[in-house]
Amino acid sequence: MTDLTPLFEALITLFAAVITSVLVPWLREKCGEEKLLKIKTWARAAAAAAEKLYEGAGRGEEKLGYVLDFLESKGFGVDRESLEKIVEAELYGLGLK
Repeated sequence: MTDLTPLFEALITLFAAVITSVLVPWLREKCGEEKLLKIKTWARAAAAAAEKLYEGAGRGEEKLGYVLDFLESKGFGVDRESLEKIVEAELYGLGLK
């Protein structure tokens, strides 16, 4: 059987690059630089908390749900899909994804 790990790593890197080059500038325009920085800061803090609350492998959906719910409770007026992309990019940057 062929090892597809390098292919998946390349796809994840490409996905992160697309998010960084397309989604982040779009959000900067839509939300403003200050709001985006706040979202990213809170996303990192919530991701760290989720890692402690939901220990163990295979609990990614629970962790992501926790982070998204936390960000929404902070009142960020960005749609859930955009928040999810920001969180994924931040997790990738932290080496958690």
